[in-house]
Amino acid sequence: MADSIVLVLNSGSSSLKFSLFDLGKQQELMNGLADRLGQNDDEAALSWKFEGVKDKQTIAGADQAKALETLLQLLENKGFASRLSAVGHRVVHGGEYFYDSVLVDDLVLDKIKRCNDLAPLHNPANVLGIEQMQKLFPGLPQIAVFDTAFHQTMPKEAYLYALPYELYREHGVRRYGFHGTSHKYVAQQAVKQLGLNPSQHGIVTAHLGNGCSATSVLNGHSIDTTMGMTPLEGLVMGTRSGDLDPSLHQFLAQRLNIGIDEITDMLNKKSGLLGVSELSNDMRSLCDAAEEGNEQAELAVQLFCYRLAKSICALAMPLGKLDALVFTGGIGENAVRVRELTLNNLKILGFELDTEQNGKHGSDNNGVITSDSSTCAVVIATAEEWAIAQDTARLIGE
Repeated sequence: MADSIVLVLNSGSSSLKFSLFDLGKQQELMNGLADRLGQNDDEAALSWKFEGVKDKQTIAGADQAKALETLLQLLENKGFASRLSAVGHRVVHGGEYFYDSVLVDDLVLDKIKRCNDLAPLHNPANVLGIEQMQKLFPGLPQIAVFDTAFHQTMPKEAYLYALPYELYREHGVRRYGFHGTSHKYVAQQAVKQLGLNPSQHGIVTAHLGNGCSATSVLNGHSIDTTMGMTPLEGLVMGTRSGDLDPSLHQFLAQRLNIGIDEITDMLNKKSGLLGVSELSNDMRSLCDAAEEGNEQAELAVQLFCYRLAKSICALAMPLGKLDALVFTGGIGENAVRVRELTLNNLKILGFELDTEQNGKHGSDNNGVITSDSSTCAVVIATAEEWAIAQDTARLIGE
């Protein structure tokens, strides 16, 4: 692994994120983002950070293909293109086809495309990124790492909906879960940091960002999670509603005289923290506004933490015991008040917050933010791109 350089790509319909890793030195060499793609936008650009210096190149009117070509040229200019060992691609949905990351071939690509209906905003863009990189780097291994794969160990009683069974059998209607790469990574880190038994532990991981989900991890395997067939189910999120009464769709359609597409758009883009607060989907802004006396901002924060605590209690049930609760993601790693409110709602599980350590994000206590006699809660930074790079290296044998 002396010179194992891995490129990690997250290809979206209007953006492209990338990270470049040296696996031998275990360090990130470069990262960046191409955004405003495919919109005939003069502001489309590729920005990156290399050796601590930020830079940017305008690629006016670029689509994803042009952005990837620009990225390739950047890598050539920096001397990395010829040194690449593989490319790791984040793929949102692998359906029931994939239980692990895989080396991409024609059969794998076909199966990913079959999942397009399950993630129509993400999978087609993920596939396009893979196909473009195959053209730009013919013969270079391409690895697909799935958000859903980690959750394929859930038992049927956890992933099935109480619907006519033929909907599952014929159309794949079931709970799949997401954020799997993050949940797997922080659970593994918790085992290492806390000295837990790798083959006998129970952990709840809470990935909290603009999208949020929590997962039960038993002995390294996901056995339940909050997101469902789509990322809309589960916790309150930045702009997503999370769990709600399914009959709400009919009520809103009749009362507001709007269609199913408008309702779905509302639940995904205008709800959650933004919808309740009528102010922002950003937890930092809401906590600041709440401190200044904004009642709806305070309500949004309280609702978020209440629903999170309820879900954590539910996820602890199938574990039999709870060795640790992990906070991760932008909110989980940084929002002191969210962790405080959540743990105060979880005294039934034996949590006792250490206020001083929580204020420091557990930085001088191995991430632990609870008292010694308490059930353990720990803050662990997620590193999804690094996890994808490691999976990529594993599959190419480096």
